[in-house]
Amino acid sequence: MRLMQTIPLFASIPEIAAAAAATSLYLNITAIGAQSGSSTLECWQMTKPFNTSAEPGISGTAQADLGSVSSLGFNIIPPAFDGGIHNAPRNQWVAFLSGLAYITLPNDPETSAYVTGGEFGLVFAADTADVSEEGHRTEYPGLTETVALQIPTVDGKVPDHKVLHDGPCVAGEVTGVRDFAMTNSRPAVDADAMFPMGL
Repeated sequence: MRLMQTIPLFASIPEIAAAAAATSLYLNITAIGAQSGSSTLECWQMTKPFNTSAEPGISGTAQADLGSVSSLGFNIIPPAFDGGIHNAPRNQWVAFLSGLAYITLPNDPETSAYVTGGEFGLVFAADTADVSEEGHRTEYPGLTETVALQIPTVDGKVPDHKVLHDGPCVAGEVTGVRDFAMTNSRPAVDADAMFPMGL
């Protein structure tokens, strides 16, 4: 993801958010979709760009609107767990907070995605039984538990998006937000000064 505007290294939070809006920064995510009755992995770009938040506590920062949601589930998945082949129970966001997920497709052994928990752990699952005959397989090969939020959308709405390409998003397509934030952040904290005895 390339930004078309140069921003000063010591930009303020409102300047960062304004620059995000000016450069039309978009959120890219890996999605589990379906075509012709089979599940697919695709790289989606949300059609709404980041905007400037007015919410207290994060006012002036860049924010992406992911749409309305109907509920929220908190899941703790043990290490080496195999979720088997399954369909998405409903159209939903899945935010992996920690751990590791490995997603494969029964009808396409060449396509797979590793999803690490944290800032790049957001996926959208839309391969429900009405559009995919078999679904997908999710395994959790990490050495520790995986924590994930299941976030179904209101009325099963799929967010407005465009498909960038078949297959999962690659690192450069999802790290643009981090690159943008790091380019426009305050100077780094001196860890030696904070932890003179080491970590």
